Amino acid sequence: MYEFNITLSGSFNDVKETLLDVLMQEQLGIVSEVDVQATLKKKMDLSIPSYQILGACNPKLASQIIEDEPNAGVLLPCNIIVREEIPGKVVISFMDPVAVLGLSDSEVVNNVARVAREKLQKVVAKLAETQV
Repeated sequence: MYEFNITLSGSFNDVKETLLDVLMQEQLGIVSEVDVQATLKKKMDLSIPSYQILGACNPKLASQIIEDEPNAGVLLPCNIIVREEIPGKVVISFMDPVAVLGLSDSEVVNNVARVAREKLQKVVAKLAETQV
């Protein structure tokens, strides 16, 4: 599968803020952010629930990939979708780095992918703990 996800209760903004805090605990920062909801409204006058794509990155891991296989940068960063399913329920979907970076034949790249997946799975586990 190409992703794994978790559904959390709360407002979109509160869930996103919690996600950002937990990502930082795992040394993952956000390097890009796309507000799909705003873009579709502006470009097509289409109204959808809150939907954002975040690009998460750990500079040390990214540099290992780029040093070993410079063109593998097209597979970076790790995308995370935060979307409101219904009011009060927010789905966070994480790109599986092993599935995406597994497109490379490089063992270095594949090892980094496994480390990145472990970090993201820790994020999911910590997010689940916030719902207790």
